[in-house]
Amino acid sequence: MKLVPLHVIAAAIALVSGFIALYAFKGRTLHRKSGTLFAYAMLVMSLSGAVMAVGRASAAINIPVAYLVITSLATVRPPSSRSRRLDRTAMVAAFAFGAGSLLVAISGGARGRTAFPLVMLGVLALFAGEGDRRMMRAGGLKGAARLRRHLWRMCTALFVAAGSFFLGPVRRIPEPLRLPAFRLIPLVVLVTMVYWLWRYRRKRSSQNVIGASPTEAHAERERRLVGTSEAI
Repeated sequence: MKLVPLHVIAAAIALVSGFIALYAFKGRTLHRKSGTLFAYAMLVMSLSGAVMAVGRASAAINIPVAYLVITSLATVRPPSSRSRRLDRTAMVAAFAFGAGSLLVAISGGARGRTAFPLVMLGVLALFAGEGDRRMMRAGGLKGAARLRRHLWRMCTALFVAAGSFFLGPVRRIPEPLRLPAFRLIPLVVLVTMVYWLWRYRRKRSSQNVIGASPTEAHAERERRLVGTSEAI
């Protein structure tokens, strides 16, 4: 119980900073600082939640959140031997968690409200782990693909945090925030994520450079990519 205040404070900071980062101009100071604060707050929230739930299946629900945040941060950091080791470790952890979660849920080890989120997060972990494998096999990601990976992982972590708070037991929610409209906040995160994933789709940068030389096409793609990232 000593970790409860830390868990709650970290969750509140994560929600506020996460939404600031989601709608701030990408690449600017506000986005970088709020995104970094969100990442660290999410790590504190998820790890403290896992410690408080040791011995219960619900403890595992916090693990993929930390995984998504860590790998999302690593995606936008310069590649190095350390980051490649992190990618391999994260991939193995994702596959292990995904398979283990599904096994626990199917075998009846998780019951009630825990079973469904455990299955969903297990499937998500397997999907993300496969993304890790494909990324490493390709030798890394560049351009829009790199930004999409960072975007969907951060947004998914924010969605989990917002859903746990606004869609969880009513007793967790302060009285002023119990209006039905606030329950739509997790949906807002998903809609925003889908919109920007669509904007970053692979075809976008190639459709407008037909007929240009390879050098011109590359320059145009880079210019458009930078312009789009600053406008998010």
